[in-house]
Amino acid sequence: MNTTKAALEHNGFEVYLCGSAAEARELFAREMLPSIEPQSVSYGDSETLKGTRILEDLKANKKILFIETFNMDQTGKERVKARREALSVDLFLTGSNAVTERGQILNMDMTGNRIGGIVFGPRNVVLTVGKNKIVKDLEEGMERIKTHCAPGNIKRHPNFQTPCQKTGSCVNCSSDQRICNVWSIIEKCYPKRRIKVILIGEELGL
Repeated sequence: MNTTKAALEHNGFEVYLCGSAAEARELFAREMLPSIEPQSVSYGDSETLKGTRILEDLKANKKILFIETFNMDQTGKERVKARREALSVDLFLTGSNAVTERGQILNMDMTGNRIGGIVFGPRNVVLTVGKNKIVKDLEEGMERIKTHCAPGNIKRHPNFQTPCQKTGSCVNCSSDQRICNVWSIIEKCYPKRRIKVILIGEELGL
């Protein structure tokens, strides 16, 4: 984790080390939130982020406009509208599929709303990353996403009838419900420190 932290900082990211999800929650509330002072907040789907319970705290904060992007009581069009609005918030939070020891950040999306929020739009981005997401290089990161993240994520959506739902591994399908559509590799953070990474010394998320 120390090697990855140093590499990320060299590449312009702002990085914090925490021993646990609970510690990450405390750090965010104590140091990061007062520093960022967001008036509006949103997020991209992330099991790691949910595990920190940071979202619960932000939703309860009446001083901050929280844009919910996964309200299943809304229509599909309403959720898409909210996800577009999320691209212009002061603070966008999510996780990451893989972070290399060389300080690169990899992600894969179905629609690109999470990647969109990370790479452009929101004034600040916070990524919560468990130690299990750290990989040696881009090749290992892509392999992790194809063989672990994507099949694991599809299991969370039993209504999706993709080949990996049955096989448990990627077959590079052409399904209309394919979730492996949009990739991003962030080599450097621009502007510097816009993206802030919390590296957590626990295995969290997929």
